[in-house]
This record gives sequence, C-alpha cells and structure tokens, in this order.
Amino acid sequence: MLHRTLAALAAALFLTLSSSALAAGPPKGMPPLPPQPKVHPAGIPANYMLVSPCIVGMGEHWADVKAGIHATTLYGTYQGKPVFTEIMLLPADFAAGKSYENVLRPLPGYQIDHVDIEYLKHGHPGMAYAHYDIHAYYVTPAVEHKICPNGVAVPM
Repeated sequence: MLHRTLAALAAALFLTLSSSALAAGPPKGMPPLPPQPKVHPAGIPANYMLVSPCIVGMGEHWADVKAGIHATTLYGTYQGKPVFTEIMLLPADFAAGKSYENVLRPLPGYQIDHVDIEYLKHGHPGMAYAHYDIHAYYVTPAVEHKICPNGVAVPM
C-alpha cells in the first residue's frame, strides 16, 4: 500500500499548484512535473497532464492541474493505456454529510474491475492530513500487481 501513498503524493503535489505556478516552475522543495509524453494517452481528457512517474503496481497519474484537490478525478495509465480512476476524499466531508455523485466512474470504453480504498491517517506530502485514496481499476488485481515493475516504489 505504500506505493499508493507515493502515487497519491505525486498527484496531490501537482493538484495543489495553479497553472501559473506550473508555468513558472514548482515551488521550492516540490518535485518537478515529469516530462510530458509526445503522445497524450487515448481516453485521458485533453486538459490533463502527467503528474507522476510510473508507480509500481499502479502506473502514471494524470490530473487536471487547474482543479482543486478534494474529489478531483485522476486517471492512471500504463504503457499508454488507462488502468484506473482515482479520487481523494476527506473524512470530515463524510462526517458533514457531503455526497459525491458520478466522480468514480470509468473512462468511456472501460469497465471497473475492482475498487481499492485506502485510509491515510497522516496523509502524505502535498496532502498531509487524513484522507481516503479510492482507486477504481479497469484491470484485474493480477494485472494491477504487474504494472510498472521497474517503476518508482516507496522505500519501507
């Protein structure tokens, strides 16, 4: 599950940046935006940017960097193909009765195979407070575990 935390970290760091901040470069101490591929993956919205390297067991994260971080839909790819939809939600929003409609849905042409929900009590850099990372995978768990075998992993 730690590799998921790194993936969420990368996505969270860049979701908190404004488009003008990205143009000027990330703030001191934040990792740079990964190089953008020459070919945008089919199915990923055109306004989304690559925000993470390939994460072991997950893939690359794509996000609308102009959007807010809470309940923003992210997408994951591996070898140029979509493999998941992700949202990050705050426990306080659930406690307050906030509803989320139609935010965890597959991209057109894909079906959700399974959903993983991870509670991060202390969050992670970029979103360093309690929240849930919810991933809806389009691939089986067996395929998920083979994604990015040489990608970025979180050291134990």
